[in-house]
Amino acid sequence: MQENQNGRTYFGHMAEPVILWLRRDLRLSDHPALEAARGRPIVPVFVWSPEEEGVWPPGAASRWWLHHSLTALDRDLRKRGSRLIVRRGPASAALADLVRETGACAVHWHRRYEPWASAQEASVERALTAMGCRARAFDGLLLTPPDSLFNASARPFQVFTPFYRSLVQQLSAHRLTPAPSPPARLAPVPPEIGSLPLKELGLLPNIPWDRQFRELWRPGETGAQERLRLFLKDRLRTYAADRDRPDLDGVSRLSPHLHFGEISPRQVWHAAHGLPGADAFLRQLVWREFSYHLLHHFPHTPSEPLRSVFAAFPWQTDPDALRMWQQGRTGYPIVDAGMRQLWAIGWMHNRVRMLVASFLTKDLLIPWQEGARWFWDTLVDADLANNTQGWQWTAGCGADAAPYFRIFNPVTQGMKFDPDGAYVRRWVPELACMPSAWIHRPWEAPQEVLAASGVVLGDTYPNPIVDHAIARQRALQAYAELRRRYS
Repeated sequence: MQENQNGRTYFGHMAEPVILWLRRDLRLSDHPALEAARGRPIVPVFVWSPEEEGVWPPGAASRWWLHHSLTALDRDLRKRGSRLIVRRGPASAALADLVRETGACAVHWHRRYEPWASAQEASVERALTAMGCRARAFDGLLLTPPDSLFNASARPFQVFTPFYRSLVQQLSAHRLTPAPSPPARLAPVPPEIGSLPLKELGLLPNIPWDRQFRELWRPGETGAQERLRLFLKDRLRTYAADRDRPDLDGVSRLSPHLHFGEISPRQVWHAAHGLPGADAFLRQLVWREFSYHLLHHFPHTPSEPLRSVFAAFPWQTDPDALRMWQQGRTGYPIVDAGMRQLWAIGWMHNRVRMLVASFLTKDLLIPWQEGARWFWDTLVDADLANNTQGWQWTAGCGADAAPYFRIFNPVTQGMKFDPDGAYVRRWVPELACMPSAWIHRPWEAPQEVLAASGVVLGDTYPNPIVDHAIARQRALQAYAELRRRYS
């Protein structure tokens, strides 16, 4: 190491380094910001700056994943001769300090699309420009940037099907190419460049609620690639038939890996495209793109309805009902199974996400924002774009939303998508001995069936907290009144 006249340090006789500011791109393959720095020493850095993320800093489950993902990334970097630098924010100050320490000529990063991200990136760019350091932002989070697709009226899409067609047409025109391989070797980061121990960020829980997390998940790029490989090999062919069945292991579970950028959507698209059964799977990947498109163009939606008329919807305040929903004690087995699965492993099957969201917003009339906040803290794949779009879609107030009259019946949905009750038995063990005919409606079961199953309603398992038929009529009346007042 040697110093220049400004006190900055160079990497010996090598070219000036580039700082790689890692954010939600915790991988080394298919990494445009890294690719653009090839030929120069790289200083990989992660800046922990939750205070810059406004009211949406990472929740507890996301922090757990982040800790292990950063650990895996550091391990991958060390295998190539480098290491991960960890600093605390604000990002502009942390990156400026690192530029001074390393003599870096540029900082590269990938754009993010949350409402607060543009302000953070603008602050970073100002600080770097003032130092004479080049700031370069790249697109690496999505298949295509959200400001590259518009409808025939030159406005953002708000309906999925035409968005899907437009995106697929764009990808076909550009002939999506295979992702570049990661670099085999990277220049070592000199020991003089300090880094915080990862444990100092306090990302892991103080009490061990993460036992099942550790058993199920493998954060990091290697885990992401392995999960994709196994899904394409074993489950893609049956995905369209099995994806709505929470009792089957029929989905990819790639969502947390995609969220943290351990694998890129381009890698997933290229690996799956053209394989038997891929169309239904890739359509779900485009839903992810659609959610980011909406968040980018309508940044108020994490807290406010896209359809502004829904600001006047007569939501109810019911802390007791909210708590029972959170704890999986509603008395509706498929709903309770989903909420308990969420708490245990930080993830929930997508079909069940719709069911529990419908139950909260339509059976209980509790605002969708309450559900979105709970998911934000408990999901390992908590993603502001997808979380917002999913909740607004179910509540009926978002883009391409479910019709207001679509109110999922938790009994018939359970019987259809968990026909033998295997999902409920797994997550609601007090109902494990119930016959399949009654497991989704135990309150209707004959007393002798309950007794033989060891179920005492109101004791070992709760009675339903609402009557679905009555709650459905109440919700329909509320939606009808809203339409009448604002039509």
